[in-house]
Amino acid sequence: MLAFHSDHFTLELPPGHSFPMDKYRLLREAVERELPAIRVHEALPASDGELALVHAPLYVSAVAEGLLSKAQQREIGFPWSLRMAERARRSVGATIAAARAALAEGLAANLAGGTHHAYPDRGSGFCVFNDVAVAARLMQAEWHRTRRTLLRIIVIDLDVHQGNGTAAIFADD
Repeated sequence: MLAFHSDHFTLELPPGHSFPMDKYRLLREAVERELPAIRVHEALPASDGELALVHAPLYVSAVAEGLLSKAQQREIGFPWSLRMAERARRSVGATIAAARAALAEGLAANLAGGTHHAYPDRGSGFCVFNDVAVAARLMQAEWHRTRRTLLRIIVIDLDVHQGNGTAAIFADD
């Protein structure tokens, strides 16, 4: 089984910040130590084109270029930095890689995904981009391109609160 991570791209958060950034590194280290059969790889970043399958290009550019307003940064919960933008792209990239690997091998994982609060035009709740939605749309496109059939996807979100961004993205689907 393959698992993908992006934990080398941590954020320097202010003292007392509520987000436990170390959890991703600790999970990767535990998987590597306790489950040696799982092949762990660092994720590549998602491209602008991949992100644009779900996210507004102006929003993607604002994240990449540091043009998020203070209000947008507050809604996300992270201050903007180059590392924040790279971490967000790699979190999506890890879910894309895991989805491709799962389709090829039957099972795969992203050790740091589930950014279910991100909407098409904004981030929210520590979620910059919606990794599951981007990966779902990309897998559907790639599947259709190579097989000329539809790929049906179901998102099962077991978090303790609703993935409101994912729900909004797929509301009419």
